Amino acid sequence: MMRLNVLLLVAVVLSALALVRSQYETRRLVMTIEKVNKEAALLEVEHQRLLVERRAQATPQRVQTLAQQKLQMRVATPAITQYVSMTPGNAVVAPAGGAK
Repeated sequence: MMRLNVLLLVAVVLSALALVRSQYETRRLVMTIEKVNKEAALLEVEHQRLLVERRAQATPQRVQTLAQQKLQMRVATPAITQYVSMTPGNAVVAPAGGAK
């Protein structure tokens, strides 16, 4: 009978230790999940900010201003347009308004 009591006591102690370890792991995992969720929320805010910034950078007015200032591009007009017509044997460049 004494052996049975000792065996049951050991089983109860081992069960209690397993329960404590299980609770510790659960708490650790919950903390990790909360940390990851917080980081995901911060990344989502950053992503939204970058999307707004990208939309602001790609406005047609800004693109046109940069093209004119940095690339020295200008609007194509008939006065500066040249047409290229291909004939069998050579290419002819005709000024704007000229015959093709």
